[in-house]
Amino acid sequence: MTAESPVDLFDLHIAHVGINAQSPQEAEGVANLLCALLGIERGEEPFPVSAFAGTLVEVMNNGGRGEKGHIGLHVNDIDAAIAWYESRGIEFDERSRTLCPDGSGRTYLIYFKEQIAGFAIHLTIAD
Repeated sequence: MTAESPVDLFDLHIAHVGINAQSPQEAEGVANLLCALLGIERGEEPFPVSAFAGTLVEVMNNGGRGEKGHIGLHVNDIDAAIAWYESRGIEFDERSRTLCPDGSGRTYLIYFKEQIAGFAIHLTIAD
């Protein structure tokens, strides 16, 4: 990696893979099956639109984003990462910007404007 790599600059790494389901019941069922398959516990569900299989898979219960689902990428400084991508002409879907629940006004999550191979991709802050 080089200093121009977001992996190096922002400790970018895959947070989770997102699977689209059409209802809360379907999402729960998919998450439970994945937990059984992977031998993991259900993850925390900070948002009412998804069910997590550990931290590996987020099953969206509202149809989700992306034709085939989504990929969540963690970064250690989301504002700097957004600025870095924007300086290279990569656009974000501002309608997707979600603020931190702590009331700080900081960005917690934002999707890139374009899908790649049918997957929506978002940045989120690492815990």
